[in-house]
Amino acid sequence: MTATRTDGRLERGRQTRRLVLGRTMEIASVEGLEGLSIGRVAAELGLSKSGVFALFGSKEELQLATVRAATAVYVEHVVRPAEETPAGLGRVCALIRNWLAYSRERVFPGGCFFFSSSVEFGAREGAVHDALAARRTEWTGYVRRTLEEARVLGGLHADTDVDQLAFELIALLETANVQSVLSRDDAGYDRAAAGMLARLRAAATDPQALPDTLAG
Repeated sequence: MTATRTDGRLERGRQTRRLVLGRTMEIASVEGLEGLSIGRVAAELGLSKSGVFALFGSKEELQLATVRAATAVYVEHVVRPAEETPAGLGRVCALIRNWLAYSRERVFPGGCFFFSSSVEFGAREGAVHDALAARRTEWTGYVRRTLEEARVLGGLHADTDVDQLAFELIALLETANVQSVLSRDDAGYDRAAAGMLARLRAAATDPQALPDTLAG
């Protein structure tokens, strides 16, 4: 009986945590991570402030938990589906399409969660800055590795500078996101897709192996 009660409390705690983090990701993507507070989230969700505090303990931990939750969402929408495509240029294209859809379709209502949060905390110090910096390093590294796999498999010229190519692709993705969020204009996604396709064709050993478009 005691074990059953304990399991029930743990499950209620997990459900509450998921509910809270679902809301904090929405808030943070629009207003920034500084827009989060335990009191605000508790009031909006009709929860007790003490109950939310017991789950997170501080505003900083709430922010960090939100970053971790957003990372899982990002992986689910951008990275994991791309890995269903075999390594090579096909996976590179899938990754680009997934990212464009992730931003265009507003998986997070404020556009790319990590772009906006990185701008917010870029010049700061502390655990939240470090967590965001680590996520960006991981993402950049993943794009680079995906391109390197394509190079090793013969899809890109042997002398391709994959670091430079990764930088350019990410820059175009983020520019499309910013234009869409600021101007309410999705034309940037098509322009970014065209720019990335041109860049990949220039580096590809067989440009004809690439699709006609990378836009969704």
